[in-house]
Amino acid sequence: MTPSADQLAAFQANGGFAPSAVSGVVLAFVFAVLLLWGVWAMRTAYVGWAEQRLTHRQFLGVIVRFLAMYLVLSFFLLS
Repeated sequence: MTPSADQLAAFQANGGFAPSAVSGVVLAFVFAVLLLWGVWAMRTAYVGWAEQRLTHRQFLGVIVRFLAMYLVLSFFLLS
């Protein structure tokens, strides 16, 4: 549902910024959290692999799953 011109004007008058700016901030927050989680997951997997608690295949599985999640979210959120 697209907001009317009056709704956009009211939002900008009360908030002091455009709704598209909020969208940009939310997208940046989602990707920042995703990247932080990905770094944590890959670091944890690397430590497990280095201490031989994970196999090489499991370690690569963590990396592939993170990359797939990143690509899917990029496709859906940025298109």
